[in-house]
Amino acid sequence: MSDSARAALVIVPTYNEAENIERLVEAVLAAEPGVDLLIVDDNSPDGTGDIADRLSELHPDRLGVLHRATKDGIGPAYLAGFRIGLERGYDAVVSMDADFSHDPADLPRLLDALRAADVVLGSRYVPGGDTTGWPRYRRLISRIGGWYAQRVLSVHVSDLTGGFKAYRRPVIEAILERNVRADGYGFQIETVYRALQRGFHVVEIPIVFHDRTAGASKLSRKIVFEAMVLVWRLRFDQPSASSDTP
Repeated sequence: MSDSARAALVIVPTYNEAENIERLVEAVLAAEPGVDLLIVDDNSPDGTGDIADRLSELHPDRLGVLHRATKDGIGPAYLAGFRIGLERGYDAVVSMDADFSHDPADLPRLLDALRAADVVLGSRYVPGGDTTGWPRYRRLISRIGGWYAQRVLSVHVSDLTGGFKAYRRPVIEAILERNVRADGYGFQIETVYRALQRGFHVVEIPIVFHDRTAGASKLSRKIVFEAMVLVWRLRFDQPSASSDTP
């Protein structure tokens, strides 16, 4: 991937996504010619990182790969990718899953909406949004989790736990300043809440979330519990005096 500045960097954390990664790379690069892609792989034992390296040789100007030594969760993976995005001068960063839960064809809509916002959330729970392929219990967990976070944090965001987001550069800078540590659902909640704390303009656009058809889900009870505790910590964590509204 070139070091020259480009408009947007799509960051995709991976762990054991060998069944998805090649199709995803091709789909992302085809969906939006103006973006670059960074795969952040946590030493996947199934060879995901090796596949990504091979693909980067085919797309050296648009695809980069960051190899991390251990499986450390999507929060630290995204933060590592955010730092690279800033270092290389990108104006915007997009987070998305590796398993086609997020449709690469929606990338142009997210980036177009970012022209009038600081953060754009691909939302399952605004009019026009939906989820497909999930059993009833997964839908219930997701809706309850989002409702719970909304109420505790007193914010009007319908899909706080969604992972398909576009951020303008100043938002990424503010997130990194606050030393975000959460993972999983918690990371998704914390990044949006930090943006709202700083007065950034957050909007939601509808997406259809598709359950993965290949590979294994990374959701765990630990991640869900962490998110439940996190929202209370965030509620009572006031921004510092230096955290001025942009």
